Amino acid sequence: MKILLTGVSGQVGGALAPLLAPLGDVVPADRAAVDLADADALRTALLRIQPDVIVNPAAYTAVDKAESEPELAARINTTAPGLMAEYARAHGALLVHYSTDYVFDGRKGVDGPAAMRPDPDRIGDPVPLPPYREDDPVRPVSVYGRTKLEGEDAIRSSGCRHLILRTSWVYDLRGRNFLTTMHRLAHERDELRVVADQIGAPTSSAAIAAATTRVIEIARRRGVSGAEGTFHMSCAGATSWCGFARAIVARLERLDVILGRPRRERSPAVTAIRTEDYPTPARRPANSILDNRRLQSTFDVRLPHWQQALDQLLAAG
Repeated sequence: MKILLTGVSGQVGGALAPLLAPLGDVVPADRAAVDLADADALRTALLRIQPDVIVNPAAYTAVDKAESEPELAARINTTAPGLMAEYARAHGALLVHYSTDYVFDGRKGVDGPAAMRPDPDRIGDPVPLPPYREDDPVRPVSVYGRTKLEGEDAIRSSGCRHLILRTSWVYDLRGRNFLTTMHRLAHERDELRVVADQIGAPTSSAAIAAATTRVIEIARRRGVSGAEGTFHMSCAGATSWCGFARAIVARLERLDVILGRPRRERSPAVTAIRTEDYPTPARRPANSILDNRRLQSTFDVRLPHWQQALDQLLAAG
């Protein structure tokens, strides 16, 4: 089996590469090898490589920058997955594609008279918001979310064999993400002011890669029969961005060792703020919690609790 893995220099792609290797001949592709923004180059690469499975974690993920670069975001997040789906349909390949909680507006359980509103005063015990199921109405409120949803739609409408895996709050020990940003800022500032009224499940790239590998193994064994479609894939539990930041700061000494920074004498304070106190070009969902029961019932795959996944990532170093 030949597996084309895009985004291999990214967080999820980098974590996937060694785990997919036992399943077949992995063809790792970074932007230099396969430019997803160039439709002709992508078509040429697919016909040259002739993959049996395409695993596509590559995406335009600069959420705020996408507001000013909608065409580029659309080429990578919408057009490219559609071209992969066309190839998969024509050649009987399986397309495994990652999507996001940003396809939802994040208002589930937040609006209305009986709303359970996230509150910065409840950081240690986040307000329980109802999770999003795969068939809940999609209403993206940003260019990033819209282009990712349109990518999903292109895949589904193609009729190809596919697995669309929606995840949330992805982080890793490398690259630009919330974990590495908080670690850097913890060495630059005595106080970190972090949004506390957005709730979700931080999900490590390692947890996503392990779950994806298991899903592909099972899908192959079943011939993908009954195992196609859209699935939510995020860690268990929930917290706010502020709660996640506090968990990171609590593990600062271990992070310093892994990421090669001198130890701080004193950890910074982490202060809860509201979304309106930290305005951004793109709107963020208040509720990013995903319901993973379809993934569990179909594949018997469960991701760990977000704090356990964080500790596992740090233990692996």
